[in-house]
Amino acid sequence: MKRLLALVLLLAGFSAWALLTPFQGFSTDTFVEIPRGTGTTGIAQELARQGVIQYPWQFWLARLTRPGAKLQAGEYRFAKAASVGEVFGRIARGDIYFFEFTVPEGSNIFDIAKSLEAQAIMKQDDFLRAAEDPSLIHDLAPRVKTLEGFLFPSTYRLTHATTAADLCKMMTGEFRKQWVKISAGSKVDPRNAVTLASLVEKETAAPEERPLIASVFVNRLNINMKLDCDPTTIYAALIDHRYRGVIHQSDLHSTNPYNTYQNPGLPPGPIANPGAQALAAALFPAETKYLYFVAKPAGGAHQFSASIAEHEKAVVAYRQALHKTTRHAASHATQGKSR
Repeated sequence: MKRLLALVLLLAGFSAWALLTPFQGFSTDTFVEIPRGTGTTGIAQELARQGVIQYPWQFWLARLTRPGAKLQAGEYRFAKAASVGEVFGRIARGDIYFFEFTVPEGSNIFDIAKSLEAQAIMKQDDFLRAAEDPSLIHDLAPRVKTLEGFLFPSTYRLTHATTAADLCKMMTGEFRKQWVKISAGSKVDPRNAVTLASLVEKETAAPEERPLIASVFVNRLNINMKLDCDPTTIYAALIDHRYRGVIHQSDLHSTNPYNTYQNPGLPPGPIANPGAQALAAALFPAETKYLYFVAKPAGGAHQFSASIAEHEKAVVAYRQALHKTTRHAASHATQGKSR
């Protein structure tokens, strides 16, 4: 009897050691991917291979203590020593590792791709290839050539296993949710609405101005007047691989279909990915007679005009203010050098 008791105590102590003693067989943060459908044996072997636990049988021992636990698939991050019991508990809870990636409103596919590579999430070429496949959105907008405009700006939770195709699916999925909410059953062609919204998004960051900007573009479209939208000229230069940071005369004279200085009507598709407010403005623009807008001399807003005469006065005021500001800055710079 005493021998049996001693054996039981020995096994209990050994089990406690196996389950509760922290172990770290890795030197830097380790990420373990558990694919969906992986069993206890596969998980145990991978954890041991990565140095998260010392022996696979330890994980099975933890399983015996919690036979009903459901082990969650996903990516897990291990940064310090942990006991097998703690490791098992994390996987049973689904304590999955993720990091956040934010797409600002008005970002185009080139901006997003560049940001992804800069943050070492994925190669920009991989994302661009995925974004150039419009099949995810063809049921809504069958004539679009890429996913531009339908990659909704938001913050997304990613893991190291997230592919470019996965991210595009997340972003177009979020677009669908927002579109249903904002469009409220509107019969407007999604491609045209999103294209208009992308122009509005790029022209102003002020929420109160977006319906007014939209009204200017709608009024111009109604009388077949060219939109003369600078961001479309920039986008045309981007897709032609010739944008140099500023708009040149050659850009304004480009015959690229996206250049609204040369082509009447909306461009062939969106030039950026608009947020909810810009989409709402495109779907429900203000009712105005405005045909023009220019930045106000004080900055931060636009002056809207219904006639060319009013617009020319506003342009003169803007240029005079800009010239005065430039001279003032140059004067301060000179004074600073003379001190």
